[in-house]
Amino acid sequence: MTEYLSLIETKLQEFLPSTDCTEKVLIESMAYSLKAGGKRVRPCLALEFCKACGAEPQKALPFACGVEMIHTYSLIHDDLPDMDNDDMRRGRPSNHIVYGAATAIIAGDALQSLAFETVLSEEAEKLCGSAACVKAARTLAGYCGALGMCGGQMIDIMYEEKKAGIEILREMDEKKTAALIKAACEMGCIAAGADDHKLHCARVYGDNIGLAFQIVDDILDVLSTEKELGKPVGSDKENDKSTYVSLLGIERCKEIAEQATEKAVEALEGFDGNTDALKEFAYSLLNRTN
Repeated sequence: MTEYLSLIETKLQEFLPSTDCTEKVLIESMAYSLKAGGKRVRPCLALEFCKACGAEPQKALPFACGVEMIHTYSLIHDDLPDMDNDDMRRGRPSNHIVYGAATAIIAGDALQSLAFETVLSEEAEKLCGSAACVKAARTLAGYCGALGMCGGQMIDIMYEEKKAGIEILREMDEKKTAALIKAACEMGCIAAGADDHKLHCARVYGDNIGLAFQIVDDILDVLSTEKELGKPVGSDKENDKSTYVSLLGIERCKEIAEQATEKAVEALEGFDGNTDALKEFAYSLLNRTN
């Protein structure tokens, strides 16, 4: 799936506004985080699910970029002093460290708007049709809003100074982490014109790799180094934060992550196309070191 990365990077750049404007620093701040690299998990999933449904993966490029813009805006805001207060992101200073908190907030807001502008763009309409663009935008809005990613972040804040049980932790991560992954998977299917059964299978896949992804994140926060992870480690323990590791222990967490990955792989049986890359992707997320 690494062949998708160059397509994604090029298209993200194309959708960014020109810096030939008075508010040039805002565009630069947006680009700083959007072009900072990363694994591009979500856009790659959108393209691969489009392919698994029998369509050309490039058809889902605008949808894939929209998801990545939402993800990037969430990272900018997560790092802010009043949120997670992280100074590093992807191996370099966080957006607010470089541009200041006020600009970082506005850059995040602007990326959220740009995401929907991209999903509903003329290019997306030509590739997928108006109905698919509306459905994709509605899907993305639902997964990133108050009952999705933003809701998950709110639950995280609500339990900063008190212990969260495993049910609350699961709900938080399902919304904060898995929601946007599910959005990417479903939007890839929408771009291809897939039926409801395939959308359901994509949702199951996304939910389970989202769970595995977050559990592995919690494990890496304990076992990895700042150099390997590209961001501070040990912050969960330092902040006395409830995590899968603190509640269940590392070995049990590894078991649950493996089980979730297997459920994700089983969901791929609902697709007629070749899903080998999606299987490999699920296992690579399970075994990642950063």
